[in-house]
Amino acid sequence: MPEGDTVWQAARRLDDALGGRELIRSDLRVPRLATADLTGRTVLDVTPRGKHLLTRIEGGLTLHSHLRMEGSWRIFAPGERWRGGRSDQIRAILGTADRTAVGYRLAVLELLRTRDEHRVVGHLGPDLLGPDWDPDLALRNLLRDPARPLGEALLDQRNLAGVGNIYKSEICFAVRAVPWLPVGELTDPARVVVAAKKILEANRERTSRKVYVYGRGGQPCPRCGTALRATTLRDPAGSERPTYWCPRCQPNPAAGNHSQGHGS
Repeated sequence: MPEGDTVWQAARRLDDALGGRELIRSDLRVPRLATADLTGRTVLDVTPRGKHLLTRIEGGLTLHSHLRMEGSWRIFAPGERWRGGRSDQIRAILGTADRTAVGYRLAVLELLRTRDEHRVVGHLGPDLLGPDWDPDLALRNLLRDPARPLGEALLDQRNLAGVGNIYKSEICFAVRAVPWLPVGELTDPARVVVAAKKILEANRERTSRKVYVYGRGGQPCPRCGTALRATTLRDPAGSERPTYWCPRCQPNPAAGNHSQGHGS
């Protein structure tokens, strides 16, 4: 499940493979880009912005992609067998003389002028792993709606960019607050911003995430040993997302509404 750290890693792999090199193959398999040809142009850099990937290309162009839940970019050497999904799931192919990047199941793929990048990422809050990180602004954004549940506020990329459903549960566990606690009731809201930054930075270099509660419903809490619980909560788009918490470490002001057993 791509989150800010995995998108950051994907950008680094793509930049290492394509950055500074001329494209000798370009195949964008979405209808509106079917006739676009980027061959002969040099890839300038690949930059992450929250959960978005911006591949900047010579001539003032940017290929914008978003992985959402199931997308991925894979890098292959010449002659290497492509692995990552069925051929009909390929949405983009960018090839240089010695590397080929293949985008599978990309939920968003669009080509725009680099000067217009703000159109697709300008709404985002400060990027937890980006050079624009501003903890004070992120905190003000989170507190803008005091009645909003903490988990939902963390998932809103307009507040701070890079937190997904996994880290939503992990950040709430770190600050000992249930995800449905209104942000205005946090005793120390600045801790949320600090925890979010620390957790994403700790995982951005890791090949597998270190998690304490996510996906561990029914297992003992690593802090107190109490069985962790699981439920589902709505994200800002209205989709139900699995959520995990410790009923002892995270005081629950609404236990009657979120006590749906111990399973994952």
